[in-house]
Amino acid sequence: MSAAPIASFAQRLLTWFDQHGRHDLPWQHPRSAYRVWISEVMLQQTQVKTVIPYFEKFVARFPDVTTLANAALDDVLLHWAGLGYYARARNLHRAARQMLAQHGGDLPQDFKALLQLPGIGRSTSGAILAQAHGARHAILDGNVKRVLARHAAIGEWPGHPRASLQLWEISERLLPSQRLADYTQAIMDLGASVCTRHKPACARCPVSADCQAHIAQRVAEYPALKPKRDRPLKQASALLIENAAGEILLERRPPVGIWGGLWCPPLIEENGDAATVLRERYGLQLASQQALPTLRHAFTHFELQLQPLRIRLAGAIDTVREASNQRWVKLNDTPPALPTPIAKLFQQLKTSIHQPCLEPFTA
Repeated sequence: MSAAPIASFAQRLLTWFDQHGRHDLPWQHPRSAYRVWISEVMLQQTQVKTVIPYFEKFVARFPDVTTLANAALDDVLLHWAGLGYYARARNLHRAARQMLAQHGGDLPQDFKALLQLPGIGRSTSGAILAQAHGARHAILDGNVKRVLARHAAIGEWPGHPRASLQLWEISERLLPSQRLADYTQAIMDLGASVCTRHKPACARCPVSADCQAHIAQRVAEYPALKPKRDRPLKQASALLIENAAGEILLERRPPVGIWGGLWCPPLIEENGDAATVLRERYGLQLASQQALPTLRHAFTHFELQLQPLRIRLAGAIDTVREASNQRWVKLNDTPPALPTPIAKLFQQLKTSIHQPCLEPFTA
């Protein structure tokens, strides 16, 4: 006797979602294209619980495309500071300006037009159109990749082009004809709360009956891990140049590279010489320097060991003037958008440095 037919993947998932899914996320009320877009970009490589307070603060300050487009990049980065992957914030700002110039300040409802905007890829475009407009588009974020890789027992790392092609085909084939917004949220919720990376709750999964990894009792083997590569360690020094008013010199980082567009003390690469940089870049003469405890920060492809150097200068420092990419900042004032390690360093400096660097200290 043949087994009873299994209800469609989407039908089972939507039934589960109605009872167990997340229905009170801030970008769902109201669920506009703008709010979905902001949330989807924030959720790239970041968990929901981390994103929620940032999202609420961000949309309170930038409630629509026009406001975001007309804001200064510094303001946008300030409201992003601490969330990491700052290229996302720069892309949001660039995309908003592009929408204002080319689409009347609205997110386009055409899939290909969305793909032309900075920071919007295939999955983000599909998520925006599905959730905001109920359009029939698939998504493939990290949670969805894990669900589908297990359900279909895709043996390769999901980031491999061959596996990615398979997963996209499956994701599109499983789409329902209705309730696309709910379905999109449901499959993300399933990956976040049931089909988790570690210790998935297969007994509570609505699609476990035909999940190939579950049937074979090999759930822990899927999805395949990314081929491991050692992350190189890079070293740099941060020059804490303080003037007589107790202000520290900050520079805006270049728009590309680490901490692009953010503000931090002047950095010198490994093997760089502080005295040479001060003389050639700023016309300043180093009297002495004091090494503070090092900071370590992990990026996607490398780790950075940062050595803060408290700088004592010989003579006046009038050669350093505020400019568009330089400013003097008091520790107790509200700083501009700082990278997380630099913000932590500033917090430490508030309690450890009580006198300007022009006063004598032990080098």
